[in-house]
Amino acid sequence: MTVLTVAALTLQEASRRRVLRALAVMTVVLLGLSAWGFSRIDATFGGMTSGESRIAAATVLNLVMFGLSLISALGSAFLAGPTVAGEIESGIALAILTRPVRRSSVLVGKWLGLVGFGTGFVAVAGLAQLLIVRVTVGYWPPQPVTGLALLAAQAVALLTLGLLLSTVISPMASGIVSVGLFGATWIAGVVGAVGQALGNPSLTQVGTVSRMLLPTDGLWRGAMHAFQDPTLITQFSEAFEGHPFLSQTGLTAAYVAWAGVWVAVVLGLAAAAFHRRDV
Repeated sequence: MTVLTVAALTLQEASRRRVLRALAVMTVVLLGLSAWGFSRIDATFGGMTSGESRIAAATVLNLVMFGLSLISALGSAFLAGPTVAGEIESGIALAILTRPVRRSSVLVGKWLGLVGFGTGFVAVAGLAQLLIVRVTVGYWPPQPVTGLALLAAQAVALLTLGLLLSTVISPMASGIVSVGLFGATWIAGVVGAVGQALGNPSLTQVGTVSRMLLPTDGLWRGAMHAFQDPTLITQFSEAFEGHPFLSQTGLTAAYVAWAGVWVAVVLGLAAAAFHRRDV
């Protein structure tokens, strides 16, 4: 059984889960509400200047994109949870591992399948949202590919964490912990942004440390920056100070590299934990 075979089977199994249908419904509802909301921006605030219109479009776009990232986080966490722990509890893992196949190959195959789901969801839902914004208010972000790629990387980081947790705790617990850490890191990032705006080094450090321990919020902030009109930073810099849905700076290459190293290390820890776990 090859890695790609396990990946394909993981995708096939994920498509049958009820959580996927729930995610699809939430996504459609969010896109529908965003289409209505964006269509009302111009009708309600028709007297805005072009700069104010860009701020409104960028802010609401990032708000909706955060909603999509949260849906992606829920899907990644609750699909990754049953991947190992659920199959061990049901006995499916025992049937697979009795064959001449390495546990690490099975785990990597499952990870690739989950990565395919997470990146596919972000690409389809994210592109649909960008098209909605383009049609309703005429706004198109300067770096849409970069923004969507960073959102996909965020999903990959979280599902990798969920996969690690699924090797040591129950499926439900791994999903809850993953989503809880995702939310806690985002809140810590907001606290850090507020601390930076207030000139408080201690609060700023909270966001910096949290983004190193779990890179989901750092990747999200890079995505926000990619979806914004670059002229907003110079023309309306005061509006960015401490704002939870606007970002003053993009990501450095060093941080993106760190996120890649983080994913590799966590995946390695998951493989090691799965190798030692009794089935």
